[in-house]
Amino acid sequence: MVSEGEPAPDFSTTTDAGERVSLSDFRGRPVVLYFYPKDDTPGCTAQACGIRDAYAEFERAGAVVLGISPDDEAAHVKFKDKYDLPFTLLADPEHEVAERYGTWGEKQYRGRTYWGVSRTTFLVAADGTVAKVMHDVKPDTHADDVLAALASA
Repeated sequence: MVSEGEPAPDFSTTTDAGERVSLSDFRGRPVVLYFYPKDDTPGCTAQACGIRDAYAEFERAGAVVLGISPDDEAAHVKFKDKYDLPFTLLADPEHEVAERYGTWGEKQYRGRTYWGVSRTTFLVAADGTVAKVMHDVKPDTHADDVLAALASA
C-alpha cells in the first residue's frame, strides 16, 4: 500500500474519452485519485454523485478528480453520461494501477470471497507526493471528507 509522504506511483491508463493519461500529467495541481469497485452500483453511484454535487468546491480548491475502477471505457462512458459526472474516469481492467496502489485484493461480501478493489482515496499533492490516504471511505460522506482533507493539506 502506498503511504502518506511517499511519491505517488506514476501510471498511464485510458480515460473514459479514450485518451491516454498519466498521473504525472497533473503535476502542479492536487489530484484526488479515488479507487472504486464498479460503475453504476449503489455505493459507487452515491460516491460519484456526491463528488458531482460538490464539484464546484473541488474546482475552487484547484483539484483534479480522477475516479478509477476495473471497468472499461465503454462502461465508464455509460456511467458518466447516466449521472452527468463532470470528472474523468480511468479504466484499469487489468487492475495494474490498483495493484501498484495496494487497493486490489481479496474481499468478502455476503459470505462470498472474491477479488476486487477496495474503496480507497489518495490525495496527491501538487508536488506528486501522497498527502493523504483514506481507507474504506463511506460513499455518502466521501466528497465532504475529501474536501476537508484538501483544505488541511
